[in-house]
Formats: sequence, structure tokens, C-alpha cells
Amino acid sequence: QVQLVESGGGLVQAGGSLRLSCAASGRTFSSIAMGWFRRAPGKEREFVAAISRSGDIAYYADSVKGRFTISRDNALNTGHLQMNSLKPEDTAVYYCAGTLNSPARIAELYGYWGQGTQVTVSS
Repeated sequence: QVQLVESGGGLVQAGGSLRLSCAASGRTFSSIAMGWFRRAPGKEREFVAAISRSGDIAYYADSVKGRFTISRDNALNTGHLQMNSLKPEDTAVYYCAGTLNSPARIAELYGYWGQGTQVTVSS
């Protein structure tokens, strides 16, 4: 089992930055690939970014490419999502997810989920 806890959400103005963290426990962190997903009000959950177990491969949704950076520190059992140049359309609840599979854009491939952290971007 893996427990994931997100932190770092909040309210920020458009153009600002936030750094989300995902603290993992219960299983060797380096054994799981990690992803970030988000759900905006009235919308489906969508993929944001994913990173491999070693951190050498990362994937991004087109909507965040060039603005967001996913990273991980296996020694500290923590993952991060650095979000720059935030836009109002980035407003959503952001979820950290873990999978024993390869990093993927499909939420159904992730078996471990955090509780989510709210990110609100004002215009």
C-alpha cells in the first residue's frame, strides 16, 4: 500500500507560481511512478504530468507544457509539481497519484491517490 498526501495548494493571481508537494509513505517510493491529475469544477478529471520511478522520464499535458515541471526526490519520498505562469483555467483540485506500472496519462492505471489540494488562480 502507498499513502499519498498533497500539499502546497492555495490562491494565486494569474501569472503567479505555486509548488505542489506529494509526500509518500507505506512503500518504497522509488518503486512507483507518479502522476498529477486535476479536476476543475464541472469537468472531467484530466492528466497533468507524470514521471518515471527514477525521475529521468516525464510527460506533460499540452495545456501545461513549458509552464509546469514535475520532479521527485526518492531519498525524501516526495514528489513535486512546480507550476509557473498560472492561468485562471488552471483552477482545479490537483491530485497526486502513484502506479506500479510505467508512468501514464490514463488515470485508471493509477492505483494510489491522494486526497487532493485546491489550486485557485484569480484573473
